[in-house]
Amino acid sequence: MSWVTLEVKTTRRAQLVDITERVAAAVERSGKSDGACHVFVPHTTAGVTVNEGADPDVARDIESRLAELVPKEAAFQHAEGNSDSHIKTVLVGPSCVAPVHGGKLALGRWQAIFLCEWDGPRTRSVEVAVSAL
Repeated sequence: MSWVTLEVKTTRRAQLVDITERVAAAVERSGKSDGACHVFVPHTTAGVTVNEGADPDVARDIESRLAELVPKEAAFQHAEGNSDSHIKTVLVGPSCVAPVHGGKLALGRWQAIFLCEWDGPRTRSVEVAVSAL
């Protein structure tokens, strides 16, 4: 298995950052021909997902809709003031898996991998592990 840690800087409190090119580069450097690429975010207020990357409005729509569904100002018990970020991470999840075929990340035509920041701006770690079949 090949393992790489990416550092991703965010600039807003809630932000989807397309990390597809960086993950694809890690896959190519791994030397694995066919297998799986595991992407994991070791944070409780950030996640990772696969969604449309061709139209940036999709990421903005996800950000705004989740802000409506889980507003920051809701009455939460957690004293740090970021319970909404924890809940959004539960909804999105901390990891995703994508296939590797022919030494390349094998996403669908419109798909991209996004770091989902819910409590930024921050610098986040993204763990990328590539395993062979």
